[in-house]
Amino acid sequence: MSGLEEIPEEIAQAYEEHKNVIDGRGPQLADIVKMLQTTTSKKPTFICIDALDECAARYRVKLLHSLDEVLQRSPGTRVFVTGRPHIQAEVEKCLSGRVTTIRITPKTHDIINYLRARLDEDTMPDAMDSSLKAEILKKIPQDISEMYVGATTQEKVPQVMC
Repeated sequence: MSGLEEIPEEIAQAYEEHKNVIDGRGPQLADIVKMLQTTTSKKPTFICIDALDECAARYRVKLLHSLDEVLQRSPGTRVFVTGRPHIQAEVEKCLSGRVTTIRITPKTHDIINYLRARLDEDTMPDAMDSSLKAEILKKIPQDISEMYVGATTQEKVPQVMC
């Protein structure tokens, strides 16, 4: 797999125009979409977005519609997103039904092992007593929810209900 051999002129020009602006605005969303379309039209491209559910709803809708524009004009582009299930329908709607989804449920023991490893790396171990550590190891795994992974396909996908 390889990247672009050179930065497209449109992107280089936008960078030059905005790099010295103090308290100015960067490229507008429409400009960024055009730049993405320029870049993605040259070779197959993958755009990855993690934790899309953490994006504010008003910005998430704009982002998804912009990605749909890129997908419509660049058929070799694929989008890969992760997020919580409550945004799945929004993603599918905004990306015109070209989404395949996979549900992921983390295993409790994996979460506990991860937490233990992070707690063992604590640079201030005296700041936490054993009861707080035990509460963290009990509470956080209970609150972890299901995730989903969505990936766009070239064609519209028939909706499959699980």
